[in-house]
Amino acid sequence: MLNLNKLKFTALEVSGRNYLKWVQDVKLHLTAKGIRATIEAPTDAKPIDEAQKATAIIFIRRHIHDALQTEHLAEEDPRTLWLALADRFDHQKTFTCLKQDTTGSIYASKTLSL
Repeated sequence: MLNLNKLKFTALEVSGRNYLKWVQDVKLHLTAKGIRATIEAPTDAKPIDEAQKATAIIFIRRHIHDALQTEHLAEEDPRTLWLALADRFDHQKTFTCLKQDTTGSIYASKTLSL
């Protein structure tokens, strides 16, 4: 079971319902720690050492649901874990955008019909 008292922000739920907010929180935290490059496409500018990778993967694992931790237990690279979670939950962006577009068009049509 998750120890919610130790979390600085909400863990990623199994359903992925909070995926978009979770992504923002993780990116901000990794940026603040200076290790955001561990989840991004590799560049020649600055090599990433093993300690940075370990810090990033520990942080990500502590902020996902226990079931997701178990499912991705074999992942040892933070970028690989990040991409696996994105592959599973990134469709949330599409649904959110579609929902907002539909709401906006309904509002516009009701306004125009007045």
